[in-house]
Amino acid sequence: MMKPAIELQNKGEAFYFIADYHALTTVQDPALLRSYTFGVAVDFLAAGLDPEKSVFFRQSDVPEVTELAWILSTVTPMGLLERCHSYKDKLARGLSASHGLFSYPVLMAADILLYKSELVPVGRDQKQHLEVTRDIAVKFNERFGEVFVLPQPLIQEQSAVVPGIDGQKMSKSYNNSISLAEEEKSFRKKIMSIKTDSTPVEQPKPVQGSIILQLYKLCATTQEYAEMEQSFLAGGTGYGEYKKILADRLWEMLTPFREKRQQLLSRPQLITEILKEGAKKARVVALETLELVRQATGLKGHLPC
Repeated sequence: MMKPAIELQNKGEAFYFIADYHALTTVQDPALLRSYTFGVAVDFLAAGLDPEKSVFFRQSDVPEVTELAWILSTVTPMGLLERCHSYKDKLARGLSASHGLFSYPVLMAADILLYKSELVPVGRDQKQHLEVTRDIAVKFNERFGEVFVLPQPLIQEQSAVVPGIDGQKMSKSYNNSISLAEEEKSFRKKIMSIKTDSTPVEQPKPVQGSIILQLYKLCATTQEYAEMEQSFLAGGTGYGEYKKILADRLWEMLTPFREKRQQLLSRPQLITEILKEGAKKARVVALETLELVRQATGLKGHLPC
C-alpha cells in the first residue's frame, strides 16, 4: 500500500492522514495510540513521503472531519452500513460491536469528501467502502444540492492484498504481520514460520497461492521472481531454502528504509512539526468544504426575521 500511495505525491495534490480516530475502534490505550501514531508518521517519512510535495497530517488535528461525519450520518441509510463486509468480518473475529465500528464507513466518507478528493487509492478489499462514500455523497447531493464531487477508486496491482505469514491478509490485528522495522532475528524467524504445504523437497511445488512467491514478488526483480517460480515448478528445493532467499531479499530491500527511520527517530520534534504543518494545510481545504456543507444544509446563513 505504501509504495504506490507515496508515488502519487509526484502526480498531483496528495493528502495523507494518520487515521487515529478510526484506530479508536480497536486501540483504546492512550499511550499505545500515541506510539502507533508516531510510528506510522516515521514509517511513511522513512519510506519516502515528502511533506514538501504532499499534505501529511494526523486525522484528529482536523476536527472538521467529525462534524462532517455527523452531517453525512443523517443521510446515510442503515441498510448501507449493515451490508459492509468489513464490519461483519471484524465481528466474526471477536471485536465488540460498537457504534464506532458500525459507522466506520461514514467517517471514512468524511475523510474523503472533506478534501474534495477525486481519486482515492484503495486495495481491492477496501473498494466497497469507497462505493459507500459515493453512495453517501449522492444521497447528500440529492437532498441538499451538488456539493460533493464523486471520488473514483484508484486500484493498482501493487495494492493487492499482501499475505501474512499464515496466508490471510497481513494485519497487526490478525497477529500475522512482519514489521518493516522488525529486529533481524525476529524478522527472519517470522519468514521461516511462513505457512507452507507438505510437498516433499524433490517434487514440484504449487505456485498458485504460494505465500512465499507472493511476498517475493514485492521485493524481487522480474527475472528473480521468474527464476524462483521456475524452481518451484522444477522441484528439488525445499521450502526452507526459498524462505532464506526471501528473508535475504526482503532484508536487503528494507535496509535504506531502516537507516532513514533511525535518523528520524533521533528527531521526534521534527515529526511533530511536520504533522502540525500538514494539518494547517489540510484545514484550509476542510474549512472551505465545511462552509459549503453548512450553507447547503441550513446550519449557516441568515435566519428569517
